[in-house]
Amino acid sequence: MITPDLESKLDFLPAGSDVMHSSPLQTEFSFLDIAARFAHIPGTVVLTSGGNSDCAHYNILAVDPWLTLKTTLSRVTIESLGRVESFDADPFDVLKYLINRYKLPVGDYPLPICAGLFGYLSYDLKDCIEELPRTSIDDLHLPHLYMIAPSIIVVEDLHEKRMTIHVSTIGTDASERRAFFDYKLLHYEPPLYSKKSENYSGMKSLFTREEYMRSIDAIRDYIVRGHVYQVNMSQRFETGFDGSAFELFHSLFKINPAPYYAFVNAGDHFIVSTSPERFIQVRGKHVETRPIKGTRPRGMTHEEDIKQRDDLVNSRKDDAELSMIVDLLRNDIGKVCSAGSVKLREHKRLETYQNVFHLVSIIDGVLDDDKDVIDLIRATFPGGSITGCPKIRSMEIIDELEPVRRHIYTGSIGYIGFHDSMDLSIAIRTATIKGSRLVFSVGGGIVFDSDPADEYEETLHKGRTLMNAFSGMAESIIKPSQVAWCNGRFMALDDITVSVNGEGFLYGYGIFETIRVQNGKPCRLTQHLNRFKNSWRHCFNIEPPDITWETVITQVIDRCGLLKEISAVKLLAAAGKPGKPESMTLLVTAKPYIHRLKTVGRDGLYLASYPHQRYSSLASHKTMNYMFCKMANDWAKHQCADEALIINTDGSVCETATANILCIISGKWYRPQSRYVLPGIMQKAVCDLLLKRNITVEELTLSVEELKKADQVFLTNALMGLVPVFRIDDTIIKSDTPKLCEEINSVLFG
Repeated sequence: MITPDLESKLDFLPAGSDVMHSSPLQTEFSFLDIAARFAHIPGTVVLTSGGNSDCAHYNILAVDPWLTLKTTLSRVTIESLGRVESFDADPFDVLKYLINRYKLPVGDYPLPICAGLFGYLSYDLKDCIEELPRTSIDDLHLPHLYMIAPSIIVVEDLHEKRMTIHVSTIGTDASERRAFFDYKLLHYEPPLYSKKSENYSGMKSLFTREEYMRSIDAIRDYIVRGHVYQVNMSQRFETGFDGSAFELFHSLFKINPAPYYAFVNAGDHFIVSTSPERFIQVRGKHVETRPIKGTRPRGMTHEEDIKQRDDLVNSRKDDAELSMIVDLLRNDIGKVCSAGSVKLREHKRLETYQNVFHLVSIIDGVLDDDKDVIDLIRATFPGGSITGCPKIRSMEIIDELEPVRRHIYTGSIGYIGFHDSMDLSIAIRTATIKGSRLVFSVGGGIVFDSDPADEYEETLHKGRTLMNAFSGMAESIIKPSQVAWCNGRFMALDDITVSVNGEGFLYGYGIFETIRVQNGKPCRLTQHLNRFKNSWRHCFNIEPPDITWETVITQVIDRCGLLKEISAVKLLAAAGKPGKPESMTLLVTAKPYIHRLKTVGRDGLYLASYPHQRYSSLASHKTMNYMFCKMANDWAKHQCADEALIINTDGSVCETATANILCIISGKWYRPQSRYVLPGIMQKAVCDLLLKRNITVEELTLSVEELKKADQVFLTNALMGLVPVFRIDDTIIKSDTPKLCEEINSVLFG
């Protein structure tokens, strides 16, 4: 509901008197060549169509947003023309407000789209529409809705073979935006992709085959007990990713074009979708939805292909499943369409794709005069073809059986126009890329006579397009899987489990060491192992195990493909069941190391004094009981600092959350004195090096204010070496030490 309160929160937005400048786009570049020039810019959305379907009509590029909308289930953030506002509101109310505020006269502007909102609605927005229990985990922490209002839209009509460019006047002159577009078109430097790697480890699912089949059995039991008729069950796959998201999108499109390909650059994450399924299309008042139910893989031979096709067409199970979803969708769109206008135009149409056959139905309707596209989304979202029947109970069961939130999977991607136009896909065969992580889900509709083994195999067939593409692109985008050593065995890191009854899990009862490894050689390994063994004896009261740790570390580094890189190795020991030292967990992991100064983009670090003091004998050891330091550094980041300065209960400085401290006062070197502080391996290495230069480092008890008056302040740890501090709270530390640090580090790591 658009309330006066919501209107007041949005009154900062520019006026809605938009004038679109539309003109033919004459260019020698293909549509995808044009899109590639903008793909690296946050806020770029690419919608492409391919294949033989009659849905494959337009390619659309949306760039240079004058408005960006991000929401969770109740929190809205809008950025427009340099201003950012956040407030609590229903995402659909905000969408309705924006569509009304910037509404263009119907008929005065060309279809399909010349102005509007582009992006995605995640499946989890269902919780804004229905009261549902939330029993799965949101592990991606991404917006539930992401949409942009572009100032430039390029539309390619594939039937007419022509391109049109639409430029908005909101916020600035259209000629400036067109000049920006033309400049980017002509001044393009291809991005540098990652080096090729010969290591490819495939995908990992959150389910084992047995777990997925047990979930199918659970759904069949719900069906027997009368809860549901059908539930769409899915599994998520994950892999490492190190490459260009748009290159992935482009490669997938070349391999297997489909009507609803989409690429979204949302800044901190990317969406790559290869969907064949239309959710809802609106043209004026005309509504269309095209559910897909029934899938068979393509055959390896012509005869096998025909057999698979005929098996799908003649399948009573698939016919019943599609008919059930057709009834559900007719009911959904009928909530906002004129009485008698909802018609089944076509049923069980066979559509052929590169790797699968599908059965498709087409349903039409006419929107009521007092309803708009947002009312239609509320009435139908998420699509019935990927939830189940009845929809609400099916969604409850999905949350119960799937361990993580779906996010974009089975949500929708596309555009909502400002002139009564909309086209949204069902986000299946869709990947989300966040950092070095790529995830995608595949699933299928489960009915009473579903065979658990067959359903599991069908999820693999449906994901084959993405899987094969990843396999084919492995040399350019897939990282080697992260391997760890655990209790004498080498395992994929994600496969390692610990007992919830172990004291390591229950109490953080454990110790660890973090070691820098250069080109396969651990730095100061003897010192690290001595400290580790000392902590072992102190914390566990038993002798440490007889293990050749250097060999283990080298083997882990080798298996992770890090022999020629700088990496961070963690050696960890966690207590097991009380009184059973044999149940302990020993773990060695490795990952690439990027220097702290490179991540912050400065030659020195900023510190913030954590207001909660610490006094613990455990501070003399690197224990798994690390919550204090973790919370301290999280607090420091909110103060725009890099590290939290830790202070003891007597007011003395001891260390930071991850490093030891050295300082120079009146030309003399000191290290802060404290009763309980970690004996730093790197701190001692620096002190030993200074001693060789006839510089003695003394201990001195320092308060925060005294440390702020130091001539120079440094941090040390095993990974980053010696780095200067440029600021403590609001005090600037005048420093000319970067060269000194470089000189010392070159010796320490040389």
